Amino acid sequence: MIRRTSAAAGTGLLAAAAGVAVAELLATAVRPQAAPLVAVGGAVVDGAPTPVKEWAVRTLGTYDKPLLLGGIAVAVIVLAALTGVAARRRPTLGLLGPAVLGIAGAAAALSRPDARPADALPALAGAAVAAALLRWLPLPGLPAAPGAAPDPVGVGRAASGADASGAGASGADASGADAAGSGAAGSDPTGAGAVRSRRRAATRRAVLRNSALVAVGTALAGAGTVALRRLNLADATRARDAVRLPAPASPARPLPAGVGPGFRTPTADFYRVDTALTVPRLDVDAWRLRLHGMVERPVELTFADLLDRGLIERDVTLSCVSNEVGGPYVGTTRWLGAPLAPLLRAAGIRAGADQLVARSDEGMTIGTPIATLLDGRDAMLAVGMDGAPLPFAHGFPVRMLTPGLYGYAGACKWVTELEVTTFDAFDAYWVRRGWAREAPVKTASRIDRPAPFARLPAGPVTVAGVAWAQHRGIAAVEVSVDDGPWRTAELLPTASSDTWVQWRFAWSAPAGPHRLRVRATDGTGAPQPEDRRPPFPDGATGHHTVAVTVR
Repeated sequence: MIRRTSAAAGTGLLAAAAGVAVAELLATAVRPQAAPLVAVGGAVVDGAPTPVKEWAVRTLGTYDKPLLLGGIAVAVIVLAALTGVAARRRPTLGLLGPAVLGIAGAAAALSRPDARPADALPALAGAAVAAALLRWLPLPGLPAAPGAAPDPVGVGRAASGADASGAGASGADASGADAAGSGAAGSDPTGAGAVRSRRRAATRRAVLRNSALVAVGTALAGAGTVALRRLNLADATRARDAVRLPAPASPARPLPAGVGPGFRTPTADFYRVDTALTVPRLDVDAWRLRLHGMVERPVELTFADLLDRGLIERDVTLSCVSNEVGGPYVGTTRWLGAPLAPLLRAAGIRAGADQLVARSDEGMTIGTPIATLLDGRDAMLAVGMDGAPLPFAHGFPVRMLTPGLYGYAGACKWVTELEVTTFDAFDAYWVRRGWAREAPVKTASRIDRPAPFARLPAGPVTVAGVAWAQHRGIAAVEVSVDDGPWRTAELLPTASSDTWVQWRFAWSAPAGPHRLRVRATDGTGAPQPEDRRPPFPDGATGHHTVAVTVR
């Protein structure tokens, strides 16, 4: 019994693997956004409550996406195994598993913001393949297929794990006949035992052949998917490598003397927080940006058009609203892009418009106050990062960047559309989930050295870190030891008010356990809030503290 149940579960897994492989191959060949696993994952991300998302970002970091996809794969495996077992007991039940997976995949694909009706086809095709294998193809652990040739002695059903009772001999009779046929030559004048043995062997060969064919077909479909994805990646990489960014019409000022090491974050280390389970790789030649809505003159730009608008180059610190106090989701680099304000003014913003909604290729929407974009800050449509075209993971070919706002309110990646509208008319993705409509970056500071729980020798110790309040700048940083008086730290030179400031503090460390705390004051004279608050709904506040032991 256990053996037959295990065989049936394995059959369910094999059928599901074949269905998923076909669905992924079809989606990869036609429209990768419609791949069922990614579509279901995207629907899970969209439907997850905000506290769950915050926990995932805080606890799992950049591993949240692969772990989510892995969890979905485990769920599919469990459902597939149960489907195989159910199909062994009652063949019609075997259709439920593929139906559930197909409907879930199709619904998820159609729920995506950029969905097309045809996006349901890969999931439905995969479900049809899995259902057909379970229903009509003899596989290990399942009953004989409907419409199979009559089998009066039940050899096919017995070989496949079903009860051999019915027309002809019962299971016990068949067993006895086998024994008689094998133990007494000439006692079976009709040769029924030999016929049963041949049929059983033929059925087993057919089952093994079918299983092998399905496994090979699944492997080929999987290999085809991998090959197509590698080909698509190679094509996209070649297209990105061929991009030649022009020199900026307004270059960034050289960094002042005295800037410390690590002022700019290497591109490979720059944080990434978004909802895209797979990184979009857009065709730069086919890319278009549409500016429309409450404007007098709608605009559509190609990538070449954007490069011709006269680019600006700026050092800017970008931070994520999900960053906890002292967290890693902040970085500084040199950006290159087309200034956004002249483009908006040229389009002619109509009276009453107060929000610019940026839409990405994968459906994300980000709303930014128009007044912020027009107040003189260097908001841009960025095309370059640290002297090179944007990496795919950071928005290639174009992303939006708004100094002084958290990323969710002004830094849309893979942007393809800008709509001028009002806050009353439209709530962007994160606003619909309870985050604030307007999100200026809060003043923050962080201790980077020494590390938490470090063991230090007694004597001179340099405490160092960064502080930021983009577009307002940092006027002062102070350090407190063991809740003692605040003492002023040294500020190193910085590029502008749109970047973080490096700071350091000379501490004569006595032996024993100690608690270091830091706070900053922004360029307007406002001190960093002391009350500890989580990131939701408009950014974390509080003083970063580090515990160390001095020996």
